[in-house]
Amino acid sequence: MRVADRFHDRSRLQALRATGLLEATNVPLLDRVTRLAARWLQTSVAMVSLITADRQVVVSAAGPADPWTVQHSPLSQSLCQNIVATGTPLIVPDARADERWRDVVTVGGGQLLSYAGMPLHTEGDQVLGAVCVIDDRPRQWSAEQLGTLEDLAAMVEAEIAVRLAHAQAALDRVPEAALSFDAAGAVMAWNAAAERLFGWSPIEALGRPVEELICPRRLRAGWDRILRRVWEEGGSAGQRLELTAVDRSGREFPVEMLVRTAAGNDGLLYDALLHDITDQKRLGVLRQIQQAVVQVLAEAASSREAAAGVLAAVTGALGWTCGEYWQVQPGGSGITRIASWVRPGREAAVFTGAEPLTFERGRGLAGLVWDSGRAMWLADLSADDRDFVRKREALQAGLHAAVGLPVCSGGRAGEAGGVLAFFSDTVQSPDEDLVTLLDGVCAHVGRYMERRRAEELTLELAESRRWFEQVIAQLDDDVWTAEIGPDGGVGCLKAGPNFAKLLGGPPPAGSGAFETVMRQIHPDDHPSVAAFQAAVASGRRAEVEYRLIGLDGVTRWIWMRGMPRREGTRSLVDGISTDITERHRLAEQRERLLAAEQEQVRRLRELDAMKDELMALVTHELRNPIGAVRGYVELLLEDADLTDGQRTFADVIDRKSAHMQCLVDDLLDLARLEAGHVGIDPRPLALTGLLREALDDHRPAAEARKLTVGAELAQGLRVHADPVRLRQMVDNLLSNAIKYTPSGGTVTVTARSADGSACAGGSVMIEIADTGIGVPAEQYGQLFHRFFRASTAKAAGIKGTGLGLAVTKAIVTAHGGTITASPRDGGGTVFTVRLPVDPPEPG
Repeated sequence: MRVADRFHDRSRLQALRATGLLEATNVPLLDRVTRLAARWLQTSVAMVSLITADRQVVVSAAGPADPWTVQHSPLSQSLCQNIVATGTPLIVPDARADERWRDVVTVGGGQLLSYAGMPLHTEGDQVLGAVCVIDDRPRQWSAEQLGTLEDLAAMVEAEIAVRLAHAQAALDRVPEAALSFDAAGAVMAWNAAAERLFGWSPIEALGRPVEELICPRRLRAGWDRILRRVWEEGGSAGQRLELTAVDRSGREFPVEMLVRTAAGNDGLLYDALLHDITDQKRLGVLRQIQQAVVQVLAEAASSREAAAGVLAAVTGALGWTCGEYWQVQPGGSGITRIASWVRPGREAAVFTGAEPLTFERGRGLAGLVWDSGRAMWLADLSADDRDFVRKREALQAGLHAAVGLPVCSGGRAGEAGGVLAFFSDTVQSPDEDLVTLLDGVCAHVGRYMERRRAEELTLELAESRRWFEQVIAQLDDDVWTAEIGPDGGVGCLKAGPNFAKLLGGPPPAGSGAFETVMRQIHPDDHPSVAAFQAAVASGRRAEVEYRLIGLDGVTRWIWMRGMPRREGTRSLVDGISTDITERHRLAEQRERLLAAEQEQVRRLRELDAMKDELMALVTHELRNPIGAVRGYVELLLEDADLTDGQRTFADVIDRKSAHMQCLVDDLLDLARLEAGHVGIDPRPLALTGLLREALDDHRPAAEARKLTVGAELAQGLRVHADPVRLRQMVDNLLSNAIKYTPSGGTVTVTARSADGSACAGGSVMIEIADTGIGVPAEQYGQLFHRFFRASTAKAAGIKGTGLGLAVTKAIVTAHGGTITASPRDGGGTVFTVRLPVDPPEPG
């Protein structure tokens, strides 16, 4: 694993690229070294090789033309790659005697039989490649020869050091932040200007992901999109982009980045120049804010619309998170938030909310700014000692900086009529230029709001008056005002236009409205009206319903409500009188309909009981003839002279008669159980034994259908039940489970004590589950109805009467238990029966 790590070490690959040797076509010093090595060591070949992540690159060679002029070759064919892997020289007297080189083509071809190589180090002790000599015959390398080769390697290392120093010096001379990174985003070069801009030294930056060094955390997910855009839009020619950057301290600032792609021997590379454009962006933002505010105020149709528009313009241009406009209430009783804006896609409901907010003077950021009349800048909420209202919610929403500015009425200082507040996700140091700009915005807003508020109040007053008059004109109710005299008497001052409608005509000439009403009240309702008058005279709200005999002779029900109030020294009552005659008529009609419905229900129950009795009678009368038919069939079948055809006919009659008898028995049992004509004979019963007997009786039928029958029966279960009827119930459920389960399925019976039962003495629970054809979910509620059969059973062609489950439910109900059906996990149906352990207490 360490071998792979040496080859792919990012700092090694960066240094390798910085030498420029991977792209060089003629390096005189290296050519001289290889010629000297071949002559002094008397070898057939001498080479200088550099090792990338996956290739050997021969940058200089002396010797025969083939195969050593192949500049790029895979690492599997290179002995030099072992020098990079170990960082030590490699000496091979006879390559054929060493199994490590059996797959190297030049060894097998006889061109490489002996080898000696020295590593090429950088000052950082990274091994970039090797200087090596190769011979086509086995030989022992002397210490003098190896020393000579080591000296030649030192010459190459000096050239590499000079090239790296020149490369870094050239990079540092670039006035802008310059950096390089590979396709995986790892930094390969980082100059002094980049260190000054971002705070990371080249040693710290090399090999780290570039997006971690220059991008805010929240924007790193988009780094791949930036690189894809550069590649798709002509990356080799360079793309100029604007993006948000972050330095080591966490400060965010805008930069312009010129980035281009370049192909290196170790893959795709990117070169980038970055320039801080904070000042340019700031000037543009300030100009944009001024223009946007002027336009918003010119186009706004209301003060709220103007406030919302100013917030959106300023907050959006600043790149902050949210803004709020607070308006001082008339009389200075408080300051209320009337508009807010949150950056689209940013969730800050825990702080902004949707409910209106009102603060007293000096409470909350808005209240503090209102009280002081001066701008307030909070660079970092988490570090601020003041614990004002909503600070905790702001921190929960991820807000860190806040600024509040007074909006003075008419632009005059010291008369704040509102407050503009802005909040940011990041720490923001105080900015006097921005405060000055925002003060100018507040002056514009203050003059606009003062003028607009006066216009809106005038319009609101006129609209309220018009609306009130329209509402009164459309109501059938009568709105009135009365005065309470010193003696507690009530006299009408003003009645609405609908008074005559309630009274059945205008009051007689010379009679007041109140006196006329009092004369027309139904005699039986005078006490309740007098109680109403006494209540409002004592200063309490009151209401009353009474009958008014109209001037047209029609008696109307009136609902009257009154609310007392004081006006100086006068006691007044404002009231509404509503004609509720129709309501009373509908109530009476509803009572009559309810009585008629109850009578109809009673008759239906009687008819249902008669039907059950008729069915019981009919089924009882059918039992005798069916029994007679079956008896005669048995006699026929005992006759030895019957032909095969006659015997077949007799068998058919016997089967159909038996089916008819079962149907009649089920109908008769069901009718008698539901009517209560057949009692049960409950007694202490060993339930576990009864269930085992039932399972043994049904097991042959299940085995004939190739079904698996399982049981999980708790020991010693007892119930208070009729053994005959309980066995009938169990037989019905087991036979159904077997009948509706396809071959290869499973039927399981479970019995245990039921915890948390509503029964006084506890209960037991029996579950019979199958893996059969199941029941549609919407049909479970009908399973226990007489003659109902599930659509799945009909579709499968399985015959049945639809009475078995109805009889089963009647038996369980007669025992004081419950039965339910539900789908089984994995398919099929589960029937659950709960039965009380002890008999019910005597009623």
